[in-house]
Amino acid sequence: MSFFKKLKETISRQTDAVTEKFKSGLEKTRNSFSEKVNDLVYRYRKVDEDFFEELEEILIGADVGVATVMELIDQLKEEVQRRNIQDPRELQAVISEKLIGIYQGDEDFENELNMQDTGLTVILFVGVNGVGKTTTIGKLAHTLKSEGKSVLMAAGDTFRAGAIEQLEVWGERVGVDVIKQASGSDPAAVMYDAIQAAKARNADVLLCDTAGRLQNKVNLMKELEKVKRVIEREIPGAPHEVLLVIDATTGQNGLSQAKTFREATDVTGIVLTKLDGTAKGGIVLAIRNELNVPVKFVGLGEKMDDLQKFDPEQYVYGLFADVVEAQPE
Repeated sequence: MSFFKKLKETISRQTDAVTEKFKSGLEKTRNSFSEKVNDLVYRYRKVDEDFFEELEEILIGADVGVATVMELIDQLKEEVQRRNIQDPRELQAVISEKLIGIYQGDEDFENELNMQDTGLTVILFVGVNGVGKTTTIGKLAHTLKSEGKSVLMAAGDTFRAGAIEQLEVWGERVGVDVIKQASGSDPAAVMYDAIQAAKARNADVLLCDTAGRLQNKVNLMKELEKVKRVIEREIPGAPHEVLLVIDATTGQNGLSQAKTFREATDVTGIVLTKLDGTAKGGIVLAIRNELNVPVKFVGLGEKMDDLQKFDPEQYVYGLFADVVEAQPE
């Protein structure tokens, strides 16, 4: 059975709504990336060095990342030699297979949130301003509440004007209380109050916002370290997740942001927002491969339920939907 046919069968066993979200959310990337790959495999009569050079340019243009592209091209060349592939069209499925392989990597790589079976789960959100951090917190609060969990939000971004009010708007929208102090307060003090409130109310999950400034990395690190110390002191083992929110439309700049925040705190997962707004969705692979941190959620639209758990097979399907759907039953 061909790879694309197997992928089609795997996707058919999953929720149609999720499949449609990935397909529509990756439309811009698919229209750019997939069309270029299609054009490439049909233009060339054989797989040669010129073919690989063009493929390299297409992948780099999709923000897959230079290091990841070089690794992928080397793997493809090995496969071409091993399977004695002559027809470029045969490589289309191999490319997709390798993209999934790069993302999945180690079998124990966990995409699921680290939710505690008992007691409070604390999730800390980090990222620069303007990436959709507050919106992500609001959408995740909605998702967790719809799963029957008791949720609180902590307004730990006391630095940016309007950040507390923005989180409160989301709190009203999804029906979740926000623990806050005045603008300019110590974020660690906000976290302390929020944890006490969560304990008193027997909440299941506490979602914590933080400031997103990068102008002074030393201050950012000190602030995040202090926030984490307070959380860990009050809840041993917490925060259970540190999710870095990155705007997919910023491309390689998002990758450099991720490296900075990873120096400041132990990032356990990535939330990639606005994936539907870019033709360069390959940044997913660059993040996974170069930072060795899983993408746990992707933003595929502006609606409340458009924050989706990341699924590498759904992602590759979203990139090559037209080819996959053309497979015979």
